[in-house]
Amino acid sequence: MTVRYLAEELYRWTRKVQDLEKALAALEVGADMPERTRLEMELRRARQELAHMRALLDSKKEPPRI
Repeated sequence: MTVRYLAEELYRWTRKVQDLEKALAALEVGADMPERTRLEMELRRARQELAHMRALLDSKKEPPRI
């Protein structure tokens, strides 16, 4: 994978995490529990993907160790 592709994916996942956090914050306190649970699970998965993409990008930026 190229650094450019990884950077684009990192940006896409960052936006998704931000959108999910906003959606979760917009839910009222007494909102539908299954909807809140679904958003929390989706947010957890998106944060994991974001961390994974960040780690991949960081590993690509380091010079090879020979």
